[in-house]
Amino acid sequence: MGKHIFSGRFTTENEEDLVVFIIGMRINKRLAIQKWLPVFTAMPPMIRELYTNQKELGFLSMESFFGLRTTVMIQYWRSTEDLLAYAKGSNHLKAWKNFNKKVGDNPAVGIYHETFVVKQGNYESFYGNMPQYGLAKAMPHIPISPHHRSAQKRLTPQ
Repeated sequence: MGKHIFSGRFTTENEEDLVVFIIGMRINKRLAIQKWLPVFTAMPPMIRELYTNQKELGFLSMESFFGLRTTVMIQYWRSTEDLLAYAKGSNHLKAWKNFNKKVGDNPAVGIYHETFVVKQGNYESFYGNMPQYGLAKAMPHIPISPHHRSAQKRLTPQ
């Protein structure tokens, strides 16, 4: 059974600040499974924790993508304070210490993250005949009205 498709055109409000956090890993040496597999398997418990405690942690939503060598996870957070507090939490610190112990500077596997603080009114979204996806899972998902018809209108304060 697939996700519910919302027929028509939808957007999200852009009245709140938010943080977009992109995190992932790259397998640089495919045969070094003992190096990259622990990195890959460290993420699911943290994702479960985030979804279980969303409101308290300030985590809004995420999407994941898996390529041949690279994973990408796009996360939406309420604030940098919430994101940084999670980074200092026990589950993340345990995974980080484990990474440093097992991988450290070994080039078999790479990790990365990028953080973007987006102020209200400085983002817009469009979803046509889509399930709730990306920002539409993190923010209120609303039908497009005449005053939301174009990207320019969605970015211009009303």
